[in-house]
Amino acid sequence: MEQKVRWGVLGYAGIARKHVIPAIQKAKNAELSAIGSRGREKLERAVSDFGFQKTYESYEQLLNDPEIDAVYIPLPNALHKEWAVRAAEHGKHVLCEKPLALTKADCEQMAEVFEKNHVKLMEAFMYRFLPGTGELKQLLDKKVIGEVRHIYSTHRFYLESKENVRVNAQLGGGSLRDVGCYPVNLIGWILNDYPTAVSAEKTVFQGVDHALVANLRYKNGVTANISCGFDACSVMLTEINGTKGSILVRESFIDNENPIQIFYEDGRIDLIPVENSDCYQLEVEEFSDAVLHDREPALGLKESIRNCGLIEEILEKARE
Repeated sequence: MEQKVRWGVLGYAGIARKHVIPAIQKAKNAELSAIGSRGREKLERAVSDFGFQKTYESYEQLLNDPEIDAVYIPLPNALHKEWAVRAAEHGKHVLCEKPLALTKADCEQMAEVFEKNHVKLMEAFMYRFLPGTGELKQLLDKKVIGEVRHIYSTHRFYLESKENVRVNAQLGGGSLRDVGCYPVNLIGWILNDYPTAVSAEKTVFQGVDHALVANLRYKNGVTANISCGFDACSVMLTEINGTKGSILVRESFIDNENPIQIFYEDGRIDLIPVENSDCYQLEVEEFSDAVLHDREPALGLKESIRNCGLIEEILEKARE
């Protein structure tokens, strides 16, 4: 029988209910073991929905369980560092929702704690495990559009609620941290560099960025634009312009079967088929495999630290 990582979940947030808990149940190398929540009603609902055999009325109680190997943290952004660090100090591996923390310094401190305690930490960018994301990387590595010169990426949706955690400044809300972090991650992954120049503009609601656009310039002359917000509906769209053509990816950050479109300079168009998947399941299986085989996860902390620093700088530039 294949060895499995025994998972605990800190909190019963929407992304946990809708995506990650079902992914843990489906993952071939994971076992759904326990959930911790400060609300008895949520715990009862979790048991009813997913059959949890162990429930804890505090996160600390779950972390004290010696039969838990790894935890998933879907808590509000401002709580990521605190509970990830506590988990590491209890010897637990951690898959933490994005963004990993609110500042680059916090990310660096987290990395030190996890290294000291010999446990693994990965930021939960599930889209990185989409078949289409892997196909995109292969196309760029093959230079089918020549040298990349510009990237545009957007992720936004319409959010009407004033009570949603996403628009709570004290809990680290804002559109850049919630949805704009995906374009930041994608651009950083493609270019594997930090920009030399950053500018940004935003609109504000309840003390957080409600919509934001950012312009990035890199030392090799490549430019990039990021657009995000809670102000309107939008396709998750990424366009990559090269010296020999362009690549267009629709619904860049969720499971889908939209083909990748390649537009060549001579007018030809290629449609690259993409298979559907459950990227959350693939994410859980990747992290579980890293734990079981004591290797680095696919999404490394150096990358997360760099991108967290860029988010921090973009928000700072948007204040100017």
